[in-house]
Amino acid sequence: MIGETTAAQTKHPEVDSRYKQVKVSVDPAIALAFKEACAAYNTSMAAKLSQLMAEFSNLAVARKPLPDYSTKKKRRSAIHTIVKQLEQIKFNEEQYRDRIPKNLQGSIVYDRADEFVSILEEVVDLMTSG
Repeated sequence: MIGETTAAQTKHPEVDSRYKQVKVSVDPAIALAFKEACAAYNTSMAAKLSQLMAEFSNLAVARKPLPDYSTKKKRRSAIHTIVKQLEQIKFNEEQYRDRIPKNLQGSIVYDRADEFVSILEEVVDLMTSG
């Protein structure tokens, strides 16, 4: 009588084509926690991993496609939108910098805010000068 052996019964399960193993994590503590959580909720690890993969796939499919930048008009419109957002950020950073008390105006916090405003001004100028 010919018997069918399962992957767990073979000496070398990696040889058996039906043998599938998924490494949950490189960290043994995370893998053990996942195994214990599956056992606590009376679900198999494979079923839970399949569910997680399906949810992730649905998220990936639900992503909006990238905008179409095929024409100059569409690219310029996108750049205009970005410039408006950068100007708003620059305005907010200027307000933040201006609210820093005078005794802290030589501090690292003030210098970083001032440098950030300068960088944003340069970026906006570069984006609008062409």
